[in-house]
Amino acid sequence: MFHLDAVSCEADALALFDSLPPVLPAELIGLWQGHGLPTGHPLDGILENLGWYGKRFHGDRRADALLFRWGERRLVPIDPAKIPVGLALHLSGFGRSRAGHNLFSHLMRGLRAHGPVAKVRQVGFRGVESAAMAYDRKPILDHFRRLDDHRVLGVMEIAGDERHYFFVLERAPET
Repeated sequence: MFHLDAVSCEADALALFDSLPPVLPAELIGLWQGHGLPTGHPLDGILENLGWYGKRFHGDRRADALLFRWGERRLVPIDPAKIPVGLALHLSGFGRSRAGHNLFSHLMRGLRAHGPVAKVRQVGFRGVESAAMAYDRKPILDHFRRLDDHRVLGVMEIAGDERHYFFVLERAPET
């Protein structure tokens, strides 16, 4: 078992990530619930504040990259192409605020994806081939490594930004 609470910065998270075994794309198929792994990245806490649920990976190697909660029981896929990542990074404090949460909940309908918005493939990252999710219309890759039979550690790599955002996905029951 890996101790995620021992991770406190990007260097710790990268060391943990590098120590983990790879994941095959087929092993990701299904619904996953996510949460950020705080390392000091500007996105820390934003997704959770906005109601992020996780990701869904389909058998055809396509993916719903960002699933958000809508009410008590509904999940809504969001199209990341409609979100200005640079602005989100610069306004991270607003993204963690109640006002940010309220604004996002009003914008969610217009941000909705109409089908999967990413593809899953094997990609080399930090010397290991493992499953990664490439966003269709954003220069973003999410790389995955196995924590255990039910969890993976993800690291988001945004082109042009040297920092990495870390998150954990845990297999969720399909409902």
